[in-house]
Amino acid sequence: MGDLRHRIRAAAAVLALPLLLVAASGCGGSDAASGGGSQDKGEHVAVNVYSSFPLQGPSRPQAEALNNGAKLALEQAGGKAGSYAVTFKPLDDSIAQSGTWDPSQTSSNARKAALDKHGAVYLGEYNSGATAISLPLTNDAGMPQITVSSSVGLTQGGPGTAPGEPDKYYPSGERTLVRVAATDNVQGKLLAALTKQDGCRNLALVDDREVFGKGLASVVASAAQNVGLKIVVQKGMDKQAANYRSLAAALASAGTACFAFTGCTASNAVQLYKDVAASLPDAKLYGSDCVLTEDFYDPAKGGLPAKVADRVEITAQVLPPDQYGPKGQKVFADYSKTYGVKDPDTYAIYGYELMELALEGLSKASATAGSDIADIRKATVEALFGLRDHSGALGTYSVTSAGDLTLGNLAVYRIQDGAPKFQRKFTVRP
Repeated sequence: MGDLRHRIRAAAAVLALPLLLVAASGCGGSDAASGGGSQDKGEHVAVNVYSSFPLQGPSRPQAEALNNGAKLALEQAGGKAGSYAVTFKPLDDSIAQSGTWDPSQTSSNARKAALDKHGAVYLGEYNSGATAISLPLTNDAGMPQITVSSSVGLTQGGPGTAPGEPDKYYPSGERTLVRVAATDNVQGKLLAALTKQDGCRNLALVDDREVFGKGLASVVASAAQNVGLKIVVQKGMDKQAANYRSLAAALASAGTACFAFTGCTASNAVQLYKDVAASLPDAKLYGSDCVLTEDFYDPAKGGLPAKVADRVEITAQVLPPDQYGPKGQKVFADYSKTYGVKDPDTYAIYGYELMELALEGLSKASATAGSDIADIRKATVEALFGLRDHSGALGTYSVTSAGDLTLGNLAVYRIQDGAPKFQRKFTVRP
C-alpha cells in the first residue's frame, strides 16, 4: 500500500489548489460501520463501501435518505456481494460552521477511502463541486466512484463545462466514475423548453457561482438560443449578501419577464427569490432540483412565503414514488417499512441504486479479483462499465463509456401550499 499512499498524497498536492478554487465558487467522517456489513473472514473477503454526503445543513435530509437507501440495499443483499462481505462506512463531507459541503473535508474523505486497504467503492458526492474534489483522488487510486452529481463536465465536454473538463478529473487516464443522475445538459434543455412553453418572452438567469449552478446556467443559456428565447441577464450572485434588492432592480430595469435561478437552497436562495419576486411582481419564477428542499418551499421551515413559492416551477431529476416501475415502487415501500417513514425523501431510491450498483460490480469482480484491493477495484470498474440492460430501481439502462446511464428521469414540479406538486415526467434516453 506504500505506493498507493504516495500517489494519493501526490495527487492531493497537485490537484488541491486548482480544485479548491473551483469549489470555492461552486455547489468529518465517521468510522462507524453500518447497514448490514459483515467482517466474516471465513468464506468471505471483507471490503468496505464508503459514502460521502453532507450530513449537516440544508442538504441533510437528502443525504440521510441516500445513506438509508444504501443501507437498505445492503441489508437486502445480506451484507454480501459475491464472495465479499461488505461493510458500509458513511462519511460526512460538510462542516458545522457553514452547514454545507467543505473542500477540505471532502478531500479528507476521499483520501481516507482510497488509502483503506479494504476500501472497494466510493459513493458520492451529493454536490457536483464536491465530486470535482474527490474524483481525482479516487481515480488516481483506481477506486470506482458512483455519484448523483449532475454537472456535465464530470463526464463530458461541450456546453456547460469548464476548460479541461472532464479529463482533469481522471489523472489515471481511465474512467472510474459512474453516475445515476441525468446530466445538467439534459435538465438545462428541459428548463429552457419549459420557460418557452410557459410563454416567457425572455429570461433572466442567475447562478450561485458553484460548479453545478454555473454549468447548468450555461446549458440553459445555450438551449434558450436554440428555442428562440432571449436571455436578458446572465450573472452570478454573491451567496453571502444580506439581500439582493439591487440585483432584482437590475433585472426589472432589463425588462425581465421570467427568472430562473440555477443554484442551490444553501446559496441564500430564499432571500434571492423574495427580493426578485418583490421587484418583478408579474414574473414567472423557475429553479432546478437544487432548490427542491423543504427549507426553500415550506414557509414553516424557513422557506419562501406562500405567495412567492406558488409562483415557482422546478425541474428535477427525482420523481414521486408512483412514477417509477414496480421495482422502484417496492424500494419506497420497503424503505417506509424499514425506517417508519410514511413519505420517504425521493433521494432514497438513488441511495438504493448507488449501493445496488456497487454490489453488482463487486459481485462480478469477486469471480476473478480475489482479495487484493487493487484487483478488486479494477475488476469492479470493469464490471460497472460493462453493464448492459441492467434492471435497476430507476429503470432499465446501460452504462456508457463516459460513465453516464442511457436513462434519465426528469420531472417538473410546481410549488403549491408549501409543497412540490408533481406536474409532468420526462424520460430521456441519450
